[in-house]
Amino acid sequence: MEYLPVEVIGNILSRVGAARDVVIASSTCQKWREAWRNHLHTLMFNSNDWPVYHELTRSRLEIIVTQTIFQTNGLHCLSIIMDDVDEFSAAPVIAWLMYTRETLRQLHYNVRTTPNINILEKCGRQRLEVLALAHNTITGVEPSYQKFPCLRSLSLSYVSISALDLSLFLTACPKVEVLSLVSIDIVMSDPQATMELTSNSLKDIYVEAISLDKIILEADSLEKLHLKDCTLEVFELVSKGSLSHLKIDDVSVIHLDIGESAEDLEIVDVSNFTIMWSKFHHMIAKSSKLKRLRLWGVVFDDEDEAVDIETISACFPQLSHLSLSYELRETALHYGSQDSFQLENVVVLELGWMVIGDLFSHWVAGLLERCPNLRKLVIYGVVSETKTHEECHTLANFTSFIVRLMRKYLHVDVQFEYE
Repeated sequence: MEYLPVEVIGNILSRVGAARDVVIASSTCQKWREAWRNHLHTLMFNSNDWPVYHELTRSRLEIIVTQTIFQTNGLHCLSIIMDDVDEFSAAPVIAWLMYTRETLRQLHYNVRTTPNINILEKCGRQRLEVLALAHNTITGVEPSYQKFPCLRSLSLSYVSISALDLSLFLTACPKVEVLSLVSIDIVMSDPQATMELTSNSLKDIYVEAISLDKIILEADSLEKLHLKDCTLEVFELVSKGSLSHLKIDDVSVIHLDIGESAEDLEIVDVSNFTIMWSKFHHMIAKSSKLKRLRLWGVVFDDEDEAVDIETISACFPQLSHLSLSYELRETALHYGSQDSFQLENVVVLELGWMVIGDLFSHWVAGLLERCPNLRKLVIYGVVSETKTHEECHTLANFTSFIVRLMRKYLHVDVQFEYE
């Protein structure tokens, strides 16, 4: 170890990450202390890493963090996650940011301060590439002054910000490619709660736990859209058609419009979502490149509707992974009388239902016939903790049915997932 260059030791300490562990490791010898001072790139303070953080007074904790940061030169990544400790004074936190901002590339900031700090003012016009903010308030964004010319990833969690300021903030980040919005408190000046976001560089957006009347997203380069646990009346995507991955999980939305963005879709993953099959199919019908389709726990707006497997076969010739789980009715088996279509390229088939019975068995058998090149079948089911004799009998019959059925498909790997 004594022959290691200080630069290599600095890289080793940077991989350790947690501030307390880095300080202990750097005390090994003079050479390691030099590496700590001049070649450390990453430093992380997390209140969950060390229980003592919760026992220290606010002033003592501020002194420890200040002394630790001020002994370094040239930090590239600083993470301060202190959301479950007492509020800090604004002055020392401003000192941390001002001391490191010229060299920082990544800042993960979750600190409550009194009074609130304008992070954009302290960190703007620098070379930040990743910025993750949590439990903060952002007001008065001035994109002409508070620019983030190098920022590529922006994450806001539990942040209070107006719709206008969020739009301006995005404008101030001309190179941002990844945007994550989690449980943000959108302050609306207009009773019509509409949020409009525009970015020419954005490729990946994740939106979770947001309730609004309307979101309009204009992003010509968007490749991935993920909505989770949101309540919206309207979500409208305006794009030139680069979207390849659409994921919707437990979202309530009256009108979902992805415009002309469906043509390049390769993955569609929808779960815990109420759909009208005719409208949903129309939305993704032009996705001829689709390779993965997952409709899991979906509820149909019309009880007589079902997923039209024949239409899926016709519209998505490249489909290789198909995952389906929804409440089955007799209409789900209507494709059984049709002999003209097959899912030629499907190699993985995942099927699930809350109630395992005869209808589910026939549905599985019918789909297997349509997948001549299938390699893997995964069956998902729910088994209650208190099982009656009838439930045990039904499960036994289903198991026996699958055993007999799979004798025809010895080349297919079968897996069962019960919960």
